[in-house]
Amino acid sequence: MVAITNRIRIERVLAELGMTPAHPRLARLTAFDEATALVPTRCAASGVEHLLSPATSAAWSGLVRAAARDGIGLELISGFRSYAYQRDLIQKQQAAGRPLGDILQSVAPPGFSEHHTGEAVDIGCPGCDDLTASFADTAAFRWLAANAERLGWTMSYPAGNEFGYVYEPWHWKWHPPQLIP
Repeated sequence: MVAITNRIRIERVLAELGMTPAHPRLARLTAFDEATALVPTRCAASGVEHLLSPATSAAWSGLVRAAARDGIGLELISGFRSYAYQRDLIQKQQAAGRPLGDILQSVAPPGFSEHHTGEAVDIGCPGCDDLTASFADTAAFRWLAANAERLGWTMSYPAGNEFGYVYEPWHWKWHPPQLIP
């Protein structure tokens, strides 16, 4: 459940985009709180640091090590995003003349991105353009498809996903193991 203070913040950033919580696009989406405990996680290939939750950072390191044992290089392209950052992504595309409806097929509205949790990553690999469907044609993607789930990772937006987003073979979310009493 989204905290009341975050719900108010979400409503404010949506309003800046001309949206309300009643916008039809939001009906099939889940709202997320912004993570507050984040740690810098370095992409070994680029040296760029991205913020992830501490547990997700550890899970990412494990995923990278497992892939490397099989000769696969994974690159961290994106991690945590704030509500404001998500709003800015959309506003930049609006300023370039893209209609909001088109933008929302590939960018989640502020408050509704898995990146807010600090548990979602965008993954790339050497030799592949970042954040493109061509990632699905790489050995890295094939390795993820065969191995990521056993390490707690799932691809969030496969082709024809229920959320109405374009196919995003690069977007994966870590799911913390459930505590069993």
